[in-house]
Order: sequence, then structure tokens, then C-alpha cells
Amino acid sequence: MGLTWRKTPLAQLLAINLGIGAVLALLLVGGLLLLNPGGLRDLILGDRSPLVALGLLLFGFVVTLGSTAMGTAIMAMGAGENDDRPGGGLRVAKQRADARR
Repeated sequence: MGLTWRKTPLAQLLAINLGIGAVLALLLVGGLLLLNPGGLRDLILGDRSPLVALGLLLFGFVVTLGSTAMGTAIMAMGAGENDDRPGGGLRVAKQRADARR
């Protein structure tokens, strides 16, 4: 039963996009430390335990960017399947036409 999640396409999709979000979070935190906006790097490194501060900052960015990437992937799953059919806009047009009568 060990790694059955690898066989599930949805779990693979979520894991890949979580990894993408984590890599983006690492790049963003690295960029923030490199650019030192507002003295952020100096503030973190001047703390008694800078690894805790870095870990919390990185965790927040991983949660934010990872969940954003996963949500975007889920929302985009159905895109392109029914693009040739008309959507809900006809219902609104019909309601407006009925309201004029």
C-alpha cells in the first residue's frame, strides 16, 4: 500500500504543483535575502535564532505559493474541453430579453 498516491493523477497534479510553489517560495525568500529590502536580511541574521525566523518566513511563502499553484492547477483542469460550446452568457441574454417584455 506504500506509494499508491503516485498512481492517482489528481495526487500527482497536486504534488507537482506544490513542488512548483515550494521552488518559487525558495526563490522569493532567496531574492528577499539578497536584495535586503528594509533591512530584512540584517534583521533576520541579527536575531538570536535566525533559522527559526527563516523557517517561518519560508513556511509562510510555501503555504501561500504552494496552495496558489495547486488551486490554479485544479481550476484549469477543465479549461479547453468545452471552449467551442457557448457558456452561461446565453442565459443572461435570455433573461434580459424576457425582462423587456
